[in-house]
Amino acid sequence: MPEETFVIVGASLAGAKAAETLRQEGFAGRLLLIGDEIERPYERPPLSKGFLLDKEPREKAHVHEADWYDKHDVELRLGVSVAAVDREAHQVRLSTKEPIGYSRLLLATGASPRRLDVPGSKLQGIHYLRTMADSAALKQALAHGGRRVVVAGAGWIGLETAAAARSHGNDVAIIDPEPTPLHAAMGPELGGMFGDLHREHGVDLRLDQGVAGFWGAGQVSAVVTSGGAEIPADVVIVGIGVRPNTRLAEEAGLDVSDGILVDQSLRTSDPDVFAAGDVANAYNPLLGRRVRVEHWANALNAGPAAARAMLGRDVVYDRIPYFFSDQYDLGMEMSGTGSPGEYDEVVYRGDVASREFIAFWLSGGRVVAGMNVNVWDVTGDVQALIRSGSTVDAARLADPDVPLAELA
Repeated sequence: MPEETFVIVGASLAGAKAAETLRQEGFAGRLLLIGDEIERPYERPPLSKGFLLDKEPREKAHVHEADWYDKHDVELRLGVSVAAVDREAHQVRLSTKEPIGYSRLLLATGASPRRLDVPGSKLQGIHYLRTMADSAALKQALAHGGRRVVVAGAGWIGLETAAAARSHGNDVAIIDPEPTPLHAAMGPELGGMFGDLHREHGVDLRLDQGVAGFWGAGQVSAVVTSGGAEIPADVVIVGIGVRPNTRLAEEAGLDVSDGILVDQSLRTSDPDVFAAGDVANAYNPLLGRRVRVEHWANALNAGPAAARAMLGRDVVYDRIPYFFSDQYDLGMEMSGTGSPGEYDEVVYRGDVASREFIAFWLSGGRVVAGMNVNVWDVTGDVQALIRSGSTVDAARLADPDVPLAELA
């Protein structure tokens, strides 16, 4: 298809892997990858993990070497955004006013951090984490230690940045309106364990309360909680979730609801427009419902899947959601979704007290999610259990002498 032009909006992990796959699968037409950051495509986990901890260099986060794009004839346009999509004309219009025609279009526009709209929210010293520049600025604020750090939000970003702040020798407090950390992601059972982990490392957890405002004269000096407490702060990190970047899709008239709606092939309501990554609310035939996944593995795998669909291949994107986290001496991998309301039982295999175990979330006797904590090389077996949809015996599931592969 040498006469065709494929445009990818979003120089992200999903976008870069889509471009890579298009070339690997033989697409010989014009290929543009457009991003509003000046940094070439990179992976985001290091921003709250290795790079923020100063254990990994900036370059390790990049998806490709700097010369990869030229070598593969990918037009990488950085520091420029797409202002509009004209579906009828099959064009995108850049912020520079330049129009670019497309045969197929992939929207990999990601998500943006939710902002706190409270008194004092414009003070200096309040950080949000989404980009490499955000992570570099936060690392500079934390690296010398001795700072009073307040983290708003006890989700994954909040907990990982809190752990990084402690590792740099700072005092840390976490504020969250839920009764446990990660309450919305995995319920109170495992959320409570993560709370204990952070308390053991000297973190002051202020739960069941939110942020009412910030004090300071130009620079933040305190956080005011909804309970009326004032917590001294030199640095504030806000991690209260993200919103999918759907403006382009909405203005172009595509179907949007908590992300860009796509089918199991990652195709939008326009047959020539696709979406992948954080911004896509995709129908997953394995789960039998739509799901919008904000984690690294989804960007890694959905970009190539969308690329193959753009080439007209038969694609069924039914990956099980996957996530990993490292905090202090705890490493974990989670497969599936275990949010409150999605399960009726949690079964443990291993030693929970020493934090070497696997937790399984069950619904009607079927495994819907599993998390291995400081136990490795079991993700394939855990995902096989979820994918099988089989009813399992809870006693055998908890028995470490019964191979997981026998239960699927």
